[in-house]
Amino acid sequence: MRRLAVFLASSDGNDPAYAELAAGVGAELARRGIGVVYGGGRRGLMGVLADSALEAGGEVIGVMPRGMVEREWAHEQVTELLLCDSMHERKAIMAQHADAFVALPGGLGTLEEIFEVWSWRQLGFHTKPVGLLDAGGFWTPLLDALRRIADSGFLPTATLDDLAVAPELPGLLDALDQRLRRAPQPARAGRPAPDGGGTA
Repeated sequence: MRRLAVFLASSDGNDPAYAELAAGVGAELARRGIGVVYGGGRRGLMGVLADSALEAGGEVIGVMPRGMVEREWAHEQVTELLLCDSMHERKAIMAQHADAFVALPGGLGTLEEIFEVWSWRQLGFHTKPVGLLDAGGFWTPLLDALRRIADSGFLPTATLDDLAVAPELPGLLDALDQRLRRAPQPARAGRPAPDGGGTA
């Protein structure tokens, strides 16, 4: 895995453990030589992730709509800042530059981002694995809800089982690598993948 897209909050949350987690993830990815692709912000957990990866000598690629840059939300010290015109385009560009996707603690934006790339994988639009870093059980209530959805017949069990989940980063990276090594399934005919269908 060369690069990992990380979705996470642009705020700090109400527990210092969230910032500690983001800092640890950034430093560990840099130590492993895995580049970070993220939303390009300098505030909240996003900024902590980027700063820790940069301080450890890692590559950090930020992707941000121009309207948000104009509000001075962009992290100007990242390795590369890619500008776009919309939130949808932002996600597509992040998908192009990443080999896998992970969600850390976050709110509506984080949920929307991870669910969209996960649904893209389910539909065969790309073959890149998707995971949740369930540190401290943050995502456990969501996982319980997803199991209820699966039990109700609205989510294939295979799709739920395909989601990589681990309480610590090393285990999550191992799970993502296992999914990367699996034979990819072809995208549905006539429907182009947002990222070209392969790995970056």
